[in-house]
Amino acid sequence: MLQILVNALALGASYALLALGFVLILNATSAVNFTHGDMVMAGGYVTIALFSLLPLPGVLLLPAVMLVMALLGFVFSYLAYFPLKDRPPVSVFISTIALGIVFQNSANAINGAEPHKGPPLLGEGSLSLAGITVGQQALSIIVIAALLIAAQHLLLNRTGLGRKLRATAQDRPMAEAMGIRVNSMIALTFAIGSALAGAAGLMLSNTFFVSPTDGSNYIIKAYIAVTIGGWGSLSGAVCGALIIALFEVLLPSLPVLVPLLKDVTPWLFTQTASTILLYVCLLAIMFFRPQGLFGEKVQKRV
Repeated sequence: MLQILVNALALGASYALLALGFVLILNATSAVNFTHGDMVMAGGYVTIALFSLLPLPGVLLLPAVMLVMALLGFVFSYLAYFPLKDRPPVSVFISTIALGIVFQNSANAINGAEPHKGPPLLGEGSLSLAGITVGQQALSIIVIAALLIAAQHLLLNRTGLGRKLRATAQDRPMAEAMGIRVNSMIALTFAIGSALAGAAGLMLSNTFFVSPTDGSNYIIKAYIAVTIGGWGSLSGAVCGALIIALFEVLLPSLPVLVPLLKDVTPWLFTQTASTILLYVCLLAIMFFRPQGLFGEKVQKRV
């Protein structure tokens, strides 16, 4: 039971980093960045490239991966967002999709279509806790992701830079009138969001491998997480990510915990059924609480 819960939390923690970066950029630009899932894919390939040069544990490669991805996000903002920010929103929408396709095909040309495996954060063995065995990689993901989420929270809520980022997201004209360099803050937000996506890519590349088309799957996960949690809500994004992981990991594992379920309704506890139920849950939330679990009826970015 504990191992299954740890695996679900580890997957949810990785998705939470992805969703947080997605919401940060959404709040700063009021535009959906459809390349964000490809940033996770790019983070996985950057991890593998760095590991081939420096065969170190993933936790030691993490700062370099996040730095490279932050630079990529910074450049991306000047390619996909700033040239089109004063045009209709659909322009940014299309530009992010176009650059996402460029990312996917570039990854395919450089690395090939076959999946590649990234290094573990610390190791791929198991640890015994009170007589219960849990995976070292899953525990490492939970701890590192929690530290990154806490660091992001402290940055936004306890620093002057964070207040400037929040002011830019909440009221850009007022922030500009107060002397805040809003374009710099938006570019920095792209960098932070991409760095978080890169960290998620590093964590996911070991267990789930990485391939050029992974970005499409991850952007859907981010979209579902923020829809469940509430558009613009950072805490909601984390909650939504954990809910997705519970459907993907915990539900298919219930027959292992309760063997009787294998004979009662075996079809209900498959990966396919869990995906169907996740989307049913999503539709129910959109119908009964369209602002999301943590959203407000009058939308305010937090």
